[in-house]
Amino acid sequence: MRPRLRLGVSTRKARFSRRAAMGSLGGGVLGIAARGVTARESMNMAGTPATGSGATPAGWASAGLSGLAFQDSEFDGQFLRALDTIPYRGADIGDCFITARSIPDGDRATWYEQWFALGDRVFGLAEESRKAGHDVSARDAYLRALTYYRTSGAFLFKPPVDPRLVTGFDRQKAAFEQAGALLPHPAEAVQIPYEATTLPGYLLLPERGSAPYPTLVMTDGYDGTVQELYLAGAAAALERGYAALIFDGPGQGEALLKQKLHFRPDWENVVTPVIDYALTRPEIDPKRIALMGRSWGGYLAPRAATAEHRIAALIADAAQYDPAGHFGALLPPELRDHLDTVDPAMANAAIEQFASQSPQMAYAFNRGMLTHGVATPFDYIKTIVLGGYTIKGIADHITCPTLVCEGEQDVRGGDAKPLYDAITAPKKYVLFKTADGAGEHDEAGAATRFSQVVFDWLDEVMAQVS
Repeated sequence: MRPRLRLGVSTRKARFSRRAAMGSLGGGVLGIAARGVTARESMNMAGTPATGSGATPAGWASAGLSGLAFQDSEFDGQFLRALDTIPYRGADIGDCFITARSIPDGDRATWYEQWFALGDRVFGLAEESRKAGHDVSARDAYLRALTYYRTSGAFLFKPPVDPRLVTGFDRQKAAFEQAGALLPHPAEAVQIPYEATTLPGYLLLPERGSAPYPTLVMTDGYDGTVQELYLAGAAAALERGYAALIFDGPGQGEALLKQKLHFRPDWENVVTPVIDYALTRPEIDPKRIALMGRSWGGYLAPRAATAEHRIAALIADAAQYDPAGHFGALLPPELRDHLDTVDPAMANAAIEQFASQSPQMAYAFNRGMLTHGVATPFDYIKTIVLGGYTIKGIADHITCPTLVCEGEQDVRGGDAKPLYDAITAPKKYVLFKTADGAGEHDEAGAATRFSQVVFDWLDEVMAQVS
């Protein structure tokens, strides 16, 4: 009789006990939850220098922007994410630190309550200014409320959909639309035809220049929203004379919470309808459309660009080449090669055992299950590893100039350089350095530096478009 792996996999090479099997799966799970080796380790292996940065000054800390307000790494990461919106009026430093001090480390119920209460308070201030005719003050307060409402729901991503997450999204949307109405060119809410439904988005026009404008199309990541995209790139684009078309795709924001649309690997089938819509708008220059994806969008945008060739430039931040292979490599071969035959009950028991000891792991799997529309952690693993989430073998289909970015210390990173290497179109690679305060995921804490690098490059690319 063949030896049998105790997770339900039949293989001649299996020689370990049920405890060892669960340990192997758990080890892989730990890696998946953290997205594998850190970007810093990966870049050291690649030996790739940063673009536009010198050597790290002697004595400078290499720990990055960690431990700002919380010891819990996910709490502190979300806190930094809120701070990152300050340059575009999305938060105040005092609001954020005072609120953080009221939240015990790791207390997710209090996290929601305090950030939501802050959103309500600042939204109320915005209403007071608006009613008194102080439009600039009102606009800025609405934008801060947007961030605080979004932040409140950061740890509510878990199936089934938590009503508090929906309420927070509704408030976030209301805050942005009030702010958008007070922009020099009011934000226009649009519905983009997509299969048998539509995708929600906004078209934003700059103060300077004249139509048709060069345009930045933006796609976001796992727990982002179209409203947050205003602060994560669209506002910087408007300052430089670009229009911005931002949207929620399947698995994101309103498309997820209201329409129950989930992520799909072939993001070209999401972006192509968006470009189709863009080309119907006389405000948009059809020859000067750029596509930018951040966070998980660092996979989605370049994947779309392998088949959508009407874009003139591509920016992939926290760029990812082969999520399927990257995840799969973290699993023991005995499991990775037999995912279809692993006993799901046993696998989920192993994952849940490890997740019960790690809030960070539980967060990663809960968010993944909700946004991908699957019921169990093991289904989420299978969806990523076996579901076609890769650009491997098709990156040479990208034909437009491409900017590939990642933060030196991004623990979700490490896959940007392989993407850069596989692209055959004109390309540039930028490793944002920790010593410059820009090494975190999505360069959080260095928003204006990120915008400087991206738009200086994009300006030069667009100048060459006839």
